Amino acid sequence: QVQLVESGGGLVQAGGSLRLSCVASGSILGINSAGWHRQAPGKQREMVAVITRYGTTTNYADSVKGRFTISRDNAKNTVYLQMNSLKPEDTGVYYCNGSIRIPGKLWPVDSWGQGTQVTVSP
Repeated sequence: QVQLVESGGGLVQAGGSLRLSCVASGSILGINSAGWHRQAPGKQREMVAVITRYGTTTNYADSVKGRFTISRDNAKNTVYLQMNSLKPEDTGVYYCNGSIRIPGKLWPVDSWGQGTQVTVSP
């Protein structure tokens, strides 16, 4: 069974940093495009950052540009999100999403992790 597992969330003061990781487990060939999304209490889930298969192209929500960096290590089937200069409004559950290539399947499978909580205190 293919899974995306996030880690690295926690409680941090405003101005601090966190690094989130997302590892794909199970029998996979690799991850195509991937991204991080977040959902704050009472709000809809929103895209935070996305990255293409080889990391050549990234895209960020305007609210995190210049503070967050998405990256990946394809050898480890892992996607990262480095979050600096965190603000209270960055608080939410952060989800990893990936288009995963699976043996025996013609098309990649869109998968989501269970989420990791990020809380930024004032």
